[in-house]
Amino acid sequence: MAQRAATHGTRHKVIFGNCQDMHEIPPESIQLTVTSPPYYNAPFDYPGMYRDYDEYLKMLSRVCDELYRVTSPGRVVCFVIDDMLVDGEKLPIVADCTTIMRQTGFRYRDRITWVKPKGYSRISRRSGVLVQHPYPMYFYPDNIQESVVIFQKGRFDYKLIKEIDGETLESSRIDSHMFNENAWNLTVWNITNVLPTNNVLEKGIAAFPDELASRLIQLYSFSHETILDPFMGSGTTAKCAAMLGRNSIGYELIYELKQNILAKISVNNFAKVSFERRIDAIAPATIEAAEGSSAKHAVIPIRKAGEHSLR
Repeated sequence: MAQRAATHGTRHKVIFGNCQDMHEIPPESIQLTVTSPPYYNAPFDYPGMYRDYDEYLKMLSRVCDELYRVTSPGRVVCFVIDDMLVDGEKLPIVADCTTIMRQTGFRYRDRITWVKPKGYSRISRRSGVLVQHPYPMYFYPDNIQESVVIFQKGRFDYKLIKEIDGETLESSRIDSHMFNENAWNLTVWNITNVLPTNNVLEKGIAAFPDELASRLIQLYSFSHETILDPFMGSGTTAKCAAMLGRNSIGYELIYELKQNILAKISVNNFAKVSFERRIDAIAPATIEAAEGSSAKHAVIPIRKAGEHSLR
């Protein structure tokens, strides 16, 4: 972490349930969201979860409504996403997500391109088609980037900074040397992605690197504020929040990730972690059963406030 690690207690709440309903979070109480929505029906990220692309976009739309409700005025939401190749069709997820967020009421603030090492392509080596057929029209590029799309709820009132106490302000200071040395000032960030390993904390999870979450948390939040990750996965955002002296709230569907998340956040010995398991949490077996049956997709439970059964 670029900033010094936190030496005071931070609070982290993990809710196992569907983030289309975040009723546990009061309105306008979140200062920053850093998250990576699941890839649409990717084999490594909740395969078979959605019936079709429209259903996936409806899910995003409901989550965006909740994000607008819980985000403090002037504050930021960061999505780590990119377009997805499914059954030979390129789906414009970045454009569609941007449209949804703007329709929800957010301002489109910025877009950063996260570039991964050239020698690594996670999903496919599409360019190999041209090697086999060295003629025009056979070119399909390998993707080594993702987009960090940044949205803002209105405009930030910079007069509020004068109300922050000196200790908090100083602990939130961004190292200008590091900022320039690592080229944070650019719209292209070269960061090594989480490579496939036998690390049990990341196995089978499409996690983004600590460095990416750390930069966003430092650039868009102050110490002691609360960071949200509605698609928590193994808990990278919460871990970085804890290390940087921020609190966090996270939502995750898969209850079996509890120990992974706890191990990550506990890297900061001063972090206090609490868990809640809602009725709409699911187990990997739900998805696996859908894959192994005639069903085309897994059922996504949604719990609304006051409901006690799945639908």
